[in-house]
Amino acid sequence: MRGLNLDHLRIFLDVIELGSFSAAADRHGLTQPAVSLQVRQLERRYGLRLAERVGKRVTATAAGRDLLAHIRAIDAAVEQAERSMQAHSAQVVGRVRLGTGATACTYLLPPLLADLRRRFPALEIVASTGNTADVLRGIEANTLDIGLVTLPASGRMFQVTPVLEDEFVAIFPGTDKVPAAITPQALAERPVVLFEPGARTRELVDNWFEMAGVQARPTMELGSTEAMKELVAAGLGCAILPALAVPKRRESALQVRSLTPRLSRTLAVVLRSDKPLHRGLAQLHTALLALRQGHG
Repeated sequence: MRGLNLDHLRIFLDVIELGSFSAAADRHGLTQPAVSLQVRQLERRYGLRLAERVGKRVTATAAGRDLLAHIRAIDAAVEQAERSMQAHSAQVVGRVRLGTGATACTYLLPPLLADLRRRFPALEIVASTGNTADVLRGIEANTLDIGLVTLPASGRMFQVTPVLEDEFVAIFPGTDKVPAAITPQALAERPVVLFEPGARTRELVDNWFEMAGVQARPTMELGSTEAMKELVAAGLGCAILPALAVPKRRESALQVRSLTPRLSRTLAVVLRSDKPLHRGLAQLHTALLALRQGHG
């Protein structure tokens, strides 16, 4: 394709289809010598005779007929590219890569993503889960377009917007006798199920215990909030979870209590500060920022 002029191809096609250099010149608003020159330039490029006159009509040679098939395919591809670009300018289309934590993906984002799909059916949002460090690495490497993560999210290249505070709660089996105050000291004496090490939520919970001068000794360390709830409901201990993971219609098999002192985390929307906001990404960004109103 290097140095290939699409106008020359189009003119050659018209010369053959109309059977005349002058008719093709009229169609393109050119002089007949200009059209002849462009066809000759094509012939020089390939070192082949592409057109010949048979009687009063210009026809294609064998090489010219082969080239015409390619020109029609190129024409169709160019037209498809035009339609695709027009769609991008006229509507919200494309693919957006979202990184977030498992809890937010499970309990917070489904209604938001469903609403975006309803409003913009041509927009594809691909959500992947990971801890904050994983998501930030993906955004930095541009393998993710946007993230919803637990703070802190440090880095000069990031644009970070806090959107939601999520309180931590303790959950107990429904039949357990629950302490009056859910303090680090009270939980340190019990079998406790915690998030697996490496998660930002686990760091926050560990710090909560350490600030009180005690250390949790988890009986299990898991990455799934649903698994943690099932273990607690089965009577295998208590657990500390983000309140997002405990729906308002709480399971009767669980008792839910606030922590003393209170513990919470902040979820934030993260982008590269130099990331262009195409229409699809802009719509997802706006929807994520609106979580501030929905959970204020």
